[in-house]
Amino acid sequence: MAQQPQARLDRINELARKAKASGLTEAEQAERKALRAAYLKDFRAGLRQQLETTQLFDKQGKEITPRKVQEIQRKNGWRKD
Repeated sequence: MAQQPQARLDRINELARKAKASGLTEAEQAERKALRAAYLKDFRAGLRQQLETTQLFDKQGKEITPRKVQEIQRKNGWRKD
């Protein structure tokens, strides 16, 4: 049951509104828990990707990207140095 990110988020919000209005069945609670876990997994993966591909520079133009991030970038082929 792979859902598109927006469809997953819409369903999470729909379940949240229903929980406030009338409560959820056990099946809906389990679905909400699974959807939230999948959403968080995707969110964390996206954030990690963004952080790992970012290079930082000071005002003089010197790169100040942390060494650990540089190593990850080299390992993944995102750096040529």
